Amino acid sequence: MKFKDKLVFITDADHDSGKTLLNHFASEGAHFLLNSASNGDAIESNLESCKSKGSKTVVANIDLCNERELSQLLVTIEKQLGSVDILIHNNNFIIPTKVETCTEELFLQVMNSNAKSAFVCTQVVGKQMVKKQSGKVIFISSIHAEKPTGSSFVYSASRGAVKLLCSESALNLGRHGINVNSIEMGPIVGDNEKFKSNISSIYEAYQYKVPNAILGDFQDLAHLTLFLSSDESRYINGTDIRLDGGFLLHYMDHKMKVPVTKVNSEV
Repeated sequence: MKFKDKLVFITDADHDSGKTLLNHFASEGAHFLLNSASNGDAIESNLESCKSKGSKTVVANIDLCNERELSQLLVTIEKQLGSVDILIHNNNFIIPTKVETCTEELFLQVMNSNAKSAFVCTQVVGKQMVKKQSGKVIFISSIHAEKPTGSSFVYSASRGAVKLLCSESALNLGRHGINVNSIEMGPIVGDNEKFKSNISSIYEAYQYKVPNAILGDFQDLAHLTLFLSSDESRYINGTDIRLDGGFLLHYMDHKMKVPVTKVNSEV
């Protein structure tokens, strides 16, 4: 078991990515601090599975943008389970926004959820990790730190902020044996609806813009996250790993790997 008795902090356990990560890390012997907006209701079956595997879990529901609230929680958790070994920030708030019509309130809502919470968690958890001169920080981000969505400018802005937070944190925390990396998640099933746009065609027939025409899923994310959390990744720091199957490399629609049946049905 690679993560036996390691404490993993997942910032959004209710998200499908959080549930998948929870199951994978539990199978490797980890214990958990889980932030859950549903107070654990949305992950009830996952918690039962963790318990059956011997994992200890503490479920909280706090404002991750509140430094004092998070600091107090970590002090309490340290007495029960020890300090955090692995921080996984997977907040992923998406809402359609346009530069010309977005309100300041909505802008701050997205930035706080995706970017400010990443900063506060890194700062507070980082202090714990510095004391023991070890730790892993992983941001679950998006390819839209690199490429506009055409539908939610503030989402892209929040991802761009996390990208530079990763670099700056890796530079500073890396001096204390802490690895900081981000995963830029590419398209999965349903993203064409989440990023529906009237000015961008990036998500039109998007599954075929992956060179092998196979979309990824949260299982792929979990495999990479486990690697970045392990000792085998000790020399990877400050890196943004694009997990998109080559999606952003696409440039010619007529070269897509579209099944023959699909082409014939559209003729």
